Amino acid sequence: MSDVLHAVENGVSWITLNRPGAMNAVTWEQRERIIGLLADASADPAVRAVVVTATGRGFCAGADLRGGPSASAGDPVQGDVARMIRRGAQRFVGAVLECEKPVIAAVNGTAAGLGAHLAFACDLVLAAESATFVEVFVRRGIVPDGGGAYLLPRLIGPQRAKELMFFGDAVPAADAAALGLVNRVVPAEELAKTAREWAERLAQGPTRALALTKQLVNASLDADRATAFAAEAAAQELCMTTRDAREGVAAFVERRTPAYEGR
Repeated sequence: MSDVLHAVENGVSWITLNRPGAMNAVTWEQRERIIGLLADASADPAVRAVVVTATGRGFCAGADLRGGPSASAGDPVQGDVARMIRRGAQRFVGAVLECEKPVIAAVNGTAAGLGAHLAFACDLVLAAESATFVEVFVRRGIVPDGGGAYLLPRLIGPQRAKELMFFGDAVPAADAAALGLVNRVVPAEELAKTAREWAERLAQGPTRALALTKQLVNASLDADRATAFAAEAAAQELCMTTRDAREGVAAFVERRTPAYEGR
C-alpha cells in the first residue's frame, strides 16, 4: 500500500501519511509526493480545501533520514546539510504555506520535529485529545529546522517559542490549544468527522477570496503597515473580478445564501 494515501471528495483533497509502523516519520519520497499533491491542489479548480492527516498512533514523528538523498556515508561536506534542509524540510513546510487552498491539519497523534512544523504550517489545526507536539530537536543536540524558528514565534511569541524549543518537552493537545498552536481539540473518534465538516465548509466558500486572505495574513507577519495595506487593497481589487465576489454581493442584496463556485 502507498506511503501516502490520496483522495478527492466533495472538493477536498485528503492527504494521509501512511507509515503507521514508523509513526509516520516522513521519507524523502513521501515529502516529494506531498509537495506535488499540494501543488496539484493549488492548480485544480475542483479542489477547494486540503486536509493533511495520518494513520495509526502518530501524526508524524519527524523526518526519516535513513534512506534516500539525505543519507550519506561519513561526515558531511560543508554545505551538504544546509542544502538538504533547503531541498527537503523547508520545501515541505513551504509547500503548505504556499498552497493556494486552505489546509487543515488533523493531528491524530504525536507530531514531533518536522511533523510538528508540518501541522503548525497549516492554516487550521485540529487535534485529537491524545495528540502531542514535541520540539524534539534539542534532544538531539541540533537546532530546529523545517521553519520552526520562523513559525513558532509568529504563532505564540518568542518567549513561549523558546520555552518549547529549549526544553523539548511534549505538549499535550489541550496545552497546545491554550498556547494558540491548535484551533480545536476533539475526542479521537471525532477527529475525522470534524476535519471533514470544516474542510467541506471551506470547500463551499469563495475559494479565491480564501486564497488571497491566506496570502495577506501570511505576508502581514513580515510587512510594515503601508505594505500590508497596499497588498490588501490590491487583493480586494483582484478579488472583485471573480464570479464568487459578484455572487456574494448579489446574494447580500437579494437576501439569500450565496452559492459559490470557487471561481
